[in-house]
Amino acid sequence: MGGDMKVLNALDSAKTQWYHFTAIIIAGMGFFTDAYDLFCISLVTKLLGRIYYHVDGSSKPGSLPPNVSAAVNGVAFCGTLAGQLFFGWLGDKMGRKKVYGMTLMLMCICSIASGLSFSRDPKTVMATLCFFRFWLGFGIGGDYPLSATIMSEYANKKTRGAFIAAVFAMQGFGILAGGIFAIIISAAFEASFKAPAYQVDPLGSTVPQADYVWRIILMVGSLPALLTYYWRMKMPETARYTALVAKNVKQATADMEKVMQVDIGTEQKEPAAVSTVKSGNEFGLFTKKFLRRHGLHLLGTTSTWFLLDIAYYSQNLFQKDIFSAIGWIPAAKTMNAIEEVQKIARAQTLIALCSTVPGYWFTVFLIDRIGRFTIQLIGFTMMTVFMFALAIPYHHWTLPGNHIGFVVLYSLTFFFANFGPNATTFVVPAEIFPARLRSTCHGISAACGKVGAMVGAFGFLYLAQPQDKSKADAGYPAGIGVRNSLIVLGVVNLLGLFFTFLVPESKGKSLEEMSRENEDSTEERADNKTVPV
Repeated sequence: MGGDMKVLNALDSAKTQWYHFTAIIIAGMGFFTDAYDLFCISLVTKLLGRIYYHVDGSSKPGSLPPNVSAAVNGVAFCGTLAGQLFFGWLGDKMGRKKVYGMTLMLMCICSIASGLSFSRDPKTVMATLCFFRFWLGFGIGGDYPLSATIMSEYANKKTRGAFIAAVFAMQGFGILAGGIFAIIISAAFEASFKAPAYQVDPLGSTVPQADYVWRIILMVGSLPALLTYYWRMKMPETARYTALVAKNVKQATADMEKVMQVDIGTEQKEPAAVSTVKSGNEFGLFTKKFLRRHGLHLLGTTSTWFLLDIAYYSQNLFQKDIFSAIGWIPAAKTMNAIEEVQKIARAQTLIALCSTVPGYWFTVFLIDRIGRFTIQLIGFTMMTVFMFALAIPYHHWTLPGNHIGFVVLYSLTFFFANFGPNATTFVVPAEIFPARLRSTCHGISAACGKVGAMVGAFGFLYLAQPQDKSKADAGYPAGIGVRNSLIVLGVVNLLGLFFTFLVPESKGKSLEEMSRENEDSTEERADNKTVPV
């Protein structure tokens, strides 16, 4: 084994140590922030409609026009998609660590800025919000490939899946924190500024102070990221990047000896020199060799993430609409503006607490026991089953007294999304591609997921409208109804199940084994022996 492989073997066989948990917390807080920032918008969109789009004399509270709602909900995903591709590529070019701090600062600044606006004119407020949420998404996008790649390259092969999944599981706590904070803020404002229901006093139901509620909720998202910035900057570059891409085995060994507090040994100078020879096996992304080795893998990771996110994000962003449709959240006109925020936040927090968070941690505990492939297969299968169980007897669920059954089944689709493809689609691309293309390929896979999220965010907004145009929300065309929309999501999950068969199992294998880089280094050494010195 070459000198570069010695440090990698030390990483693969290392016992679980404190630095593993430090890395999980540092990378995980980024994901905590990502989830808070991405999903807290769904808590305040109805409030924004009431504040800025009130129509005098209307029987319903104001709501965001279709194009504004689509922009507010989806613009962060456009930024995320661009960030995943850009920072994914940059992470392979400049190194994981150098780029890691940039993404975090961008998230902090834009999170604060999205709660500010330059006037009280609806167009200006929404334009400012959308502008900063795009750049917030851009920073969040960079966190996906970098966090996954850093964690996979730090971890040992025995518990690698659990460590990467634990970073991603912080998303669940981010969603939960968003809901809990929204409940606390809305309760405080509700107690301080009493207001009648909309049907009693349309204008008086939205107190002027309600404008602070959505701003505070959005801006608080910067705090967890700020808290971990210093530790992110202190992390050394991953040994796999330093050894395999930067070709500095000595530095990689020194970094890992310091981090793991063990003596790996740097006396093998000859292999380190060999590793600087440019290998013919260093194929690029757009080559026949990559297509032959990893083409189907990339198709598997991109397609499954795309299909999952259509279902996952449409469910997550429009929970409030589904809960309103089945009557779990009272009719908007029976509440004042701040009370509505509280009711929506309570419903989303309950779902997160009972199904989203447990689903993530089931994956963490079981992924290295039963494997990525099995978890993804179970997840897509159960999501399909529950989605059809909600959709086919949909009328039954809307009848009084049946709401609890609907919410239980709906929660189970979230549980199996997170104990399933939502976690595994994040883990696998960080394990199966070569080190020099790992961050890029993870970024491409994640960006395809965000295309799915945009299809879910924009598509579901229109599809779920009632088939009778007179019952649709103001400004929307007639849709296919919630029932048919749920059937469409069921079919999407079924397709995800089939595409899972393109994704290889990486349980218990080293990163070099999965990407076949160990074969490349063996071939390289054989070639070098035949070259006259």
